[in-house]
Amino acid sequence: MNQPLPFGVGSAARADLAETMQKVAHGDKQAFSVLYDALAPMVFGIVIKVVRDRAQSEEVAQEVMIDLWRQAARYRPDAGSVTTWAATIAHRRAVDRVRSAQAATDREHAQAAREHTTAFDEVAEQVETRLDAEQVRRCMRGLTELQRQAVTLAYYRGLTYREVAEALRTPLPTIKTRMRDGLIRLRDCMGVTT
Repeated sequence: MNQPLPFGVGSAARADLAETMQKVAHGDKQAFSVLYDALAPMVFGIVIKVVRDRAQSEEVAQEVMIDLWRQAARYRPDAGSVTTWAATIAHRRAVDRVRSAQAATDREHAQAAREHTTAFDEVAEQVETRLDAEQVRRCMRGLTELQRQAVTLAYYRGLTYREVAEALRTPLPTIKTRMRDGLIRLRDCMGVTT
């Protein structure tokens, strides 16, 4: 950045900047160069106080100066001085950058928390499934051999009562009784209440 031009604080300096801004509004690149040199240090100073990161502050200050070029036609001298207008734009832009960075950080933390929770939930679910499976195996060992055969064929192999009776060469009513008795014992062993 070049050294700022000696625009004073008085009304003559404000008039000079306002006149320069009108030239910028008409696309005068030389006038923008003068405006840039006059305002860039102040804009950067405002931005760095809010953003606190030099690299980001330089980027935001550059964006503010581009905004001044693009929005020069919107400047109204009766609403305030050019420096006030530029300072307002700089402050708003800097606050937006800080909020945007904070929102991005919040999103990353929330995503990390969701991923961590999901992983925990998956582990908890796997442990619970293993414990349930072990309890079923333990309860199955508590059945008589005939009950265990009938229940295993029906629930693990998907056979119907009739198919279980044929596979075990046992009458259908006997299979139904074994299954009913076996399921009652399993229910009691598993602690299931009806």
